[in-house]
Amino acid sequence: MEFTIQVFEMKEQKVLRLALLLSYLILVTRGNGIRSINQGETTRDIVTGPKINKIIEMDGGDIFDCVDVNLQPAFNHPLLKDHKIQMESSTFPVGMDVKLPSRHHVSQAQPPIVACPRGTIPIRRNHIRNHIELKSIDEVFGTDKHQEAVGIEYKHDEIYGTQAIINVYEPKVKNDSKDFSATVVEIYNGPGLSEAIVAGYSVSPKLSGDTFARFHVAWDDVVQKKSCYDHTCPGFVQVSHEFGLGGILRPASVYNGPQYFITILIFKDPKTKNWWVICCQENTPIGYWSSSLFTYIKDKGETVFWGGYVSGPTATTDSPQIGSGHFSSEGYGKAAFIRHIQIVDKNNKYVNPYKNKVFPGSSNSSKYTVNGYGVDKYGMHMYYGGPGDLV
Repeated sequence: MEFTIQVFEMKEQKVLRLALLLSYLILVTRGNGIRSINQGETTRDIVTGPKINKIIEMDGGDIFDCVDVNLQPAFNHPLLKDHKIQMESSTFPVGMDVKLPSRHHVSQAQPPIVACPRGTIPIRRNHIRNHIELKSIDEVFGTDKHQEAVGIEYKHDEIYGTQAIINVYEPKVKNDSKDFSATVVEIYNGPGLSEAIVAGYSVSPKLSGDTFARFHVAWDDVVQKKSCYDHTCPGFVQVSHEFGLGGILRPASVYNGPQYFITILIFKDPKTKNWWVICCQENTPIGYWSSSLFTYIKDKGETVFWGGYVSGPTATTDSPQIGSGHFSSEGYGKAAFIRHIQIVDKNNKYVNPYKNKVFPGSSNSSKYTVNGYGVDKYGMHMYYGGPGDLV
């Protein structure tokens, strides 16, 4: 049908670009237990750069540096040299407190919380990243990338933000592959889908060394002509002293068992023009991208995508799972869902997507499907995902 073609007519451009945004997924937190380490105490890798106020080791050995919020990597970006940090948004979109019906029992997944002091932000000390951060993505993963995608694309509108409730699963990705699977909210604009901002979770055994769902933000840096995630290159300004970007979301949903979700909001502050990322149960402001970083998405977005991707050398020939690993037709508790999908209009108000601008679809319906699509007073909703070739 028409929508299955239109939503993915951009596959060769958009999905490849998203692969650049999210391919560098890394090992971050593991567990909730923490212990402090005196500065200078021997650890696996000694960081250089910003002054470290405190070092925290998470249960499992992952280490976060608590870095002065004013000395974080973002301010190494040439366009943020004289940027004055905005510690909180001037407002939130109107309608944020709308209550959802309790038709099904679902609970919030917990984000990665790191107990850094106020005035600092947690940045993970990553020995894996240290070995690859100076290389291009093609040098690390090779140029032979393949992609599949499933979800909903919303096009041809003035978009100042979007909110969605995302079911958290840990899709299966083969440990010996360079592939990954991700579920994201993405806003983009510009010719050839040239600029984007992204938030969501992903599973990438190649670089994380595990199969946990981990939270990331990502964006296209036009000035530096590369795609970035979390703090791996300057640009994203973090304000939360507790949220560990790249950390594990726990617990994850269980097929035909307990279901867990996170709420993601990306919106443009109408006063400062910064693009904010808000997450999870307490509507925690994680941080923002300054509008000065962008050209086409500087003022607004034109398209939004909600759904899942797989990418990597074998993503089309030996495809990983997306979502729960089950087709959308299985419904609640078995197929992954995204619901309460709304967009933010020019008046900073939540509105439901216009149905004539919504295009659900899949790049390969034999592997991944989208179903149960609809719009009601609580927003837009859908089931999505599939087993790929891991049947």
